[in-house]
Amino acid sequence: MKYLEFKGYTGSIEYSREDNLLYGKVLGIQDLISFEGKTGKELEDDFRNAVKDYLEECNEKGIQPDRPFKGNFNVRIPSSLHREASLMALESGTSLNNLVAEAIRDHVARKPA
Repeated sequence: MKYLEFKGYTGSIEYSREDNLLYGKVLGIQDLISFEGKTGKELEDDFRNAVKDYLEECNEKGIQPDRPFKGNFNVRIPSSLHREASLMALESGTSLNNLVAEAIRDHVARKPA
C-alpha cells in the first residue's frame, strides 16, 4: 500500500468501488482526519487541506495537535519471550529497547517492495 505524506502526517489510500471514490484517513493519531477525491490529485489535495484544517483548528482552540508515530509504544508479549529477549540483550551488552528496535529495523528492511 502506498501512502500520502504531508507535514509529518501519513494518509492511507483506499478505494470504494460502490461510490467510485478514493478515500483515506490520517494514520498514527487518535483524532480522526479523513479525506476523499474522485481522482488521485483530488485525493492528495483533500488530504493536504484536511491536515491544514486540523492544524488550524488546533491552533484556534489552543490545543496541541496529535503527532503521529512519536517513537514509543507498548508491546505485549509472553513473559517467557520477555525474559529471553532481556537476557539476550544483557549478553549482547545492549538494552532491551535497542534489541527490539534492531529486530524491527531488520524486519522492516525485508518487507517486499
